[in-house]
Amino acid sequence: MVTRTDLPAIAVGMSATLAAVGLARLAYTPLLPAVIHHGWFLSSQAVYLGAANLLGYLLGSLMAYRLSERFEARGLLGIAFLGVMLSFILCSLPGAFVWFFFWRFVSGVAGGILMVVGPSIALMAAATGRKTTVASLVFTGIGMGAILSATVVPLLLRISLTGAWLVLGMITLLAGLACDWGLRRIRIQQAEIPTQQTTDSSPIQKVSIAAFIVVIAYGFDAAGFVPHTAFWVDFLEREKSLGTSAASFQWLLFGIGAIVGPMVAGFLGNRLGWHRSLALGFFIKAAAIAIPLLSISFFWRSASSLIVGVMVTGLVALTSGRLMELVGPAAYKRVWGMGAASFSSAQALSGYGMSALYGVLGSYIPLFAIGSILLASGGLLIMLTPKAHTSTAAVATLVLCKKED
Repeated sequence: MVTRTDLPAIAVGMSATLAAVGLARLAYTPLLPAVIHHGWFLSSQAVYLGAANLLGYLLGSLMAYRLSERFEARGLLGIAFLGVMLSFILCSLPGAFVWFFFWRFVSGVAGGILMVVGPSIALMAAATGRKTTVASLVFTGIGMGAILSATVVPLLLRISLTGAWLVLGMITLLAGLACDWGLRRIRIQQAEIPTQQTTDSSPIQKVSIAAFIVVIAYGFDAAGFVPHTAFWVDFLEREKSLGTSAASFQWLLFGIGAIVGPMVAGFLGNRLGWHRSLALGFFIKAAAIAIPLLSISFFWRSASSLIVGVMVTGLVALTSGRLMELVGPAAYKRVWGMGAASFSSAQALSGYGMSALYGVLGSYIPLFAIGSILLASGGLLIMLTPKAHTSTAAVATLVLCKKED
């Protein structure tokens, strides 16, 4: 049950994830084919525009922690929201390829910063007993973006391509205002941050091996569900000859699942704990990605779309909660940034690798098998980590950052 005191933290986290992934990445998906159709760019150029966002996201997630330590959160997030908004507004008319590439890159950098800093602030601001509830809603912003990309954006494109870009810019502005509203009302729970015992005023933050394994497994997650994001619609529409309407309906189901996912994660986290829930989530997602290997009947392909959608955002929320449990609030932001970098780099490598493999094999089917194996491998990694909470998870530690001057 959401309380009034939860709302500011939820507003910060949800609006950040909406802009970071829901808009800056997912809402671009239906725009790029439209840009090609209207003759703004060749299809070969569109591939590089997609790569620009992924590259920017990786850089943004790597920079996010240090930027958040040097600059005030409200200003940093405000600039990030501005970057995403301008990437839509300034690309609403035909222009040079370099211009679009630059703003796609900017949207990626801004998205990486938002995805690391926004949820970190939200979870640190949540009261001790409310973190699971807040975490279960923070990542619904990703699902909202998926719904927009499947419903609202195609409707806007029927009216005007330029108008679609501008409306997405305005939605980003509204998300930024919601985030700012929350930032002005939250108070970070400093009492929960443990004091580091050090020889001087610059603490050495240490991260357990368990947390490092979770970060690696998060990369396996990113690599494993590429077939259901990059190729799912094309697989159904062209390879299986189901047509555009049937394929689009499956993407809508994926988006609905992505909305529900964080709430499912919160339910599991409350009842099974973060460790068991995260491992279970990996195996469920692996099974759902493998469904097309057995059947693409309406029931089974719909189950695959919905379950993978649930687990896409559900595993993000579960991974975030598990890392908070393992490292505590003091180190969470840095470790969550590492997780975002692991996720984005693995997703980019998997995307290009699977695209190349498809070019050789001429079929998407083997890619679903590979994706399922990657997810199952991630689940096995999670099972290797201890069930202990922050206070008792003092297995061998890995120093992941040195003293700062």
